[in-house]
Amino acid sequence: MAADIVPIELSLTAGDLVTLWAPRWREEGEEWEAFLGDDSGLFAFADVAALVSFVRTTGEHDLADHPAWALVPRLPAPDLRPEESHRYDLVGVPERAAEPPDTWVIGELADVVSMVRSLAEVCDLDSVHQVLGATPAFDLLAGGTLAFGGREGARLWDELCTVIAQRWDEVLDALDAVVRTPEVDAAALAAAQTELAQAESTDEAHDSHESALESLPAPVDPALAFWSEVGIDPIRIISDLGDHYTLRCYVDDAPVFLGRGGRLDVFRSPRALARYLAGDPESHDLEDVSTWPQVLQRAHSGELTVAVDQDNSYALAGLADDLAAGPGMVDPVQLDLAVELITDAERWAGSDTADEALGSSEPLGWLVSFVLKPDPTRLAPSAPFDAEVAAWRRLVSGLEARLYVR
Repeated sequence: MAADIVPIELSLTAGDLVTLWAPRWREEGEEWEAFLGDDSGLFAFADVAALVSFVRTTGEHDLADHPAWALVPRLPAPDLRPEESHRYDLVGVPERAAEPPDTWVIGELADVVSMVRSLAEVCDLDSVHQVLGATPAFDLLAGGTLAFGGREGARLWDELCTVIAQRWDEVLDALDAVVRTPEVDAAALAAAQTELAQAESTDEAHDSHESALESLPAPVDPALAFWSEVGIDPIRIISDLGDHYTLRCYVDDAPVFLGRGGRLDVFRSPRALARYLAGDPESHDLEDVSTWPQVLQRAHSGELTVAVDQDNSYALAGLADDLAAGPGMVDPVQLDLAVELITDAERWAGSDTADEALGSSEPLGWLVSFVLKPDPTRLAPSAPFDAEVAAWRRLVSGLEARLYVR
């Protein structure tokens, strides 16, 4: 949107109404905040087409002096559609407050209360300020679930729910009283409706085309198809030691690697691995896999291509630093794959080191579980994460110690 003039949707007693909001900005040393409206009230419309027609034909309102207003009337009509993150369900607040106070409920209430506070300030709604000042819990919503944990947090949540149940109608009544829906130019309205309809038709055609493309079967890589057929996967391990390639399969759900006795045979390139297999190697655990002769047959004939599916590429490098920065900085897909590889290797070697370190009662296990299985009702791990990072580095070092480069 043009320099922070934002289309928003407000769900009020009259229904879902759209308007414009200018968040706080500084001009000539002073802070300002405004909505589309004037001394008579807040201008809000039943649909985007009416909003578009109004801003294109009317220049007298409180946003006309905003530094970026000149851009707004020239915007394409679809740009004035409120995004999902700027839709505020004020009518639904009591219903949301009746739900358990998880991350999503508290986050949605925090957004709505913040918008209501802005409306009250701009429109001078003292009655709304009185309701929001009836309990400090309204101010604590922005802090997330932490403020509502424990006995005191539960008390604050109950207090908030009581105020909402008893007084939220006062908020809605005050806002309903200041909302105005001005008349709009009929020709401008028709033009905006046509523009929005054309844009929607184009979006639907694009989505249909994308869906058709996605439904086409992806071309099958013959090399990957062979490995899938024999049930053995080439894998790539990316660590601070560099890139290494090896093989792994599962027999009765138990991992089996190319190697023996906990020593994992790895290679610097897919070709090096293929050449090794062409030499008919012995003394490794994959010898007992029923489809192993098919792999050797291809290797002997020079037709074996070692191809790694993207789901079998394991990037360990950099994860320790990401974990040190906290759960929000960790790629859950990368971490999940890394945990899979380390756990598989340790179990194959007959070690329970990884299972113990990643147990839910261990600091590292708690952090990893929080990243891989997010639950808004759980308390987030708190920094510093020195113990967790040290435990993770030990697991990675243990895996790297098993790699035997051929």
